[in-house]
Amino acid sequence: MFKKELRYYFSTPIAYIVIGLYQLAISLFLWVIPGQWNIIDSGYAQVDGLFQLSPWLFMLLCPALTMRLLSEERQSGIWDLIRTKPVSLSQIMLGKYFAAWILVLIGLLPCFVHYFVVAYMAEPMGNLDSGAFMGSFLGLILLSGTFMAIGLLCATFSKSQIVCFISGALVCFVLYWILLQDHYSALSRGVIDLRDVAIFLSVAVIAIVASIFTIDRLTKK
Repeated sequence: MFKKELRYYFSTPIAYIVIGLYQLAISLFLWVIPGQWNIIDSGYAQVDGLFQLSPWLFMLLCPALTMRLLSEERQSGIWDLIRTKPVSLSQIMLGKYFAAWILVLIGLLPCFVHYFVVAYMAEPMGNLDSGAFMGSFLGLILLSGTFMAIGLLCATFSKSQIVCFISGALVCFVLYWILLQDHYSALSRGVIDLRDVAIFLSVAVIAIVASIFTIDRLTKK
């Protein structure tokens, strides 16, 4: 299932559009659009804007990727065929989840270009807080995994992709605002506390388990 989903993303324009739009938005805000996130305007060797903008972009990007994970197959009846194969429901859902998450992580890799460019521009060269960058990058990895799990859970409630997208984006926003933001900010300071990591992993695991339970109940009706 993991290979099937990942192959689907890269055999269609979806992967390239999602990664391209994310990197385009980040690049424009960091280098072109004047404002608080513009690196040149700030006069400092930092890429804080990358990590301040990404959570808000992920609130749209992650639900956009997960909204079709179940809806297309449930509408067309392919879901019933998939369930007849010798794989458990947990394996099906985890395969879909990790394929979508891997796509997001691949989309994050070009962000290192911004790091190396800023490090080269710094005076003296390389004068950049690497610890804060790596902590923030770890935060993005965990945050994207959590948002993908929430998006997967929201995708179980409806066969409509629009409903799945809107509900996923709203839940990601609320959860980030009331719970995840402080833990993400703590990681962004370069101090990796296992309690912060545990929060992200716990929310993701709960959402995935809930999605498996929900789709099992709904498809048995």
